[in-house]
Amino acid sequence: MGTMLKLTLLGVTLGFLGERIYQFCHKTGFFKEVELIDLPNCQLVKGIEYGSEDIHLLPNGLAFISSGLKHPALKSFAPNKPAEIFLVDLNNDVLHPKPLQLSKDIDASSFNPHGLSVYIDERDGTVYLFVVNHPIPEYNSCIEIFKFDEKQKYLLHLKTIKHPLLQSVNDIVAVGPESFYATNDYYFESVPMKIVEGFLGLKWTNLVYYSPRNVREVAPGLYSGNGIVISNDKKFIYAVDIMAHAINAVDVDTCPDNLFVDPVTGDIWTGAHPNAYKVFFYKDEDPPLSEVIRIQKIHSDHPIVTRVYVNNGSVIQGSSVAAVYKKKLIIGTVFHKALYCQLD
Repeated sequence: MGTMLKLTLLGVTLGFLGERIYQFCHKTGFFKEVELIDLPNCQLVKGIEYGSEDIHLLPNGLAFISSGLKHPALKSFAPNKPAEIFLVDLNNDVLHPKPLQLSKDIDASSFNPHGLSVYIDERDGTVYLFVVNHPIPEYNSCIEIFKFDEKQKYLLHLKTIKHPLLQSVNDIVAVGPESFYATNDYYFESVPMKIVEGFLGLKWTNLVYYSPRNVREVAPGLYSGNGIVISNDKKFIYAVDIMAHAINAVDVDTCPDNLFVDPVTGDIWTGAHPNAYKVFFYKDEDPPLSEVIRIQKIHSDHPIVTRVYVNNGSVIQGSSVAAVYKKKLIIGTVFHKALYCQLD
């Protein structure tokens, strides 16, 4: 091989790697600086210390919280503590999380909840809780469907769903007793290949629809599918492509995580990661930031994107969800605490 050809190949390789490094740093917010925004009336939620990755509200103000998510690529402050589903009542000024009892056929030691969604049967008011589960130690994906017993604070396990198209589920939105839309966040299964996938910027993840009679891909070509919700009128699905910094086609200039739709206004709220790199490469001395974003008029030509809260990790680290109820805001995190704020 001639010297000129070798130099050309070296130049092309270095150029490719340089471009990929730049894009990776941009997508993860590696060099991003943000202005901190505080909220005056906030308190940490006592009893939630090891994550509040997703939060789903019921119309009466009760909220389910998934806590204790574990993954080889994520920090865990309590690696040997079993994960839990908490119940809190946002009608109270001070929250008192209560762990829900699970059916005996669910192995608590391997239970590893991620995204949550609820379907309420309009005929009889039955509440079905859908949970994305990554059982330890395989960390694969399945969907657990529970029936919620409010009086007994109990989750009755009804069904476990597995399917080849649900290979790396991040979040779900239930649209029936056994049907839902789900986002996949990675194409590959192994952690090293997931890192390669993110570095190369492969758009190989997707949005999937599942029902007992019909399973199909409905939106391919995502960098990394994440949070997903449905509009109040059930006409629109909103989904996150976290590394594209987008909710549907709206650029939010950050890495959005789980979504929440305000049941009154239809505004979309999200917990976000200004520097997602810090979530996956955790350092005690430089923890991941937290950010809360509100999107108004998402269907207009000029959606309004507002940063409501930004913290440098001194209060909460790695925000993943934000939900509102009667001028109250609760912020969840991937593996840290939860914050409860009174909005003006």
